[in-house]
Amino acid sequence: MLESQRPGRRRITLGADKAYDVEEFVNTLRQRRVTPHVAIDGHVRKSGKPRKTAVDRRTTRHPGYAISQVIRKRIEEPFGWIKTVAQLRKTRHLGTARVGWLFTLAVTAYNLLRIPKLLPAE
Repeated sequence: MLESQRPGRRRITLGADKAYDVEEFVNTLRQRRVTPHVAIDGHVRKSGKPRKTAVDRRTTRHPGYAISQVIRKRIEEPFGWIKTVAQLRKTRHLGTARVGWLFTLAVTAYNLLRIPKLLPAE
C-alpha cells in the first residue's frame, strides 16, 4: 500500500499504534523513505526496565511527530468509546449488514454526544 500511494519520491509519514514499535517494521519504513510516526510502547518488563523503543530522536524531535500523536489519539477515541460504552467489543448480531447497521448507529450516537463540544460557546 505504501508504494501505490506515492506518486512522487518525497518522504511521507505513516502513523501507527504502539504495537508497531518494532525494529524490523521501523527499519523497513525507513528503507522505503517513510518516516515512522509510531506511538512509543512504554511498557515495563517484568525485570522493571522499560521496553526499548524502535523510534529514536530523529523522529520524535520534530513537532510533526507530536501533532501526529494528537491526531492519532483523536482518531482512536471514537473506537474506544464504541467498544466500551456502545458495547461493540463483542457484537450480539451475525452478518455484515446487521453489524454494519449497529456500528453506524453507535457512530451516530457518538457524533450526537460530540455536537455540543463542536458548537461555538454562546
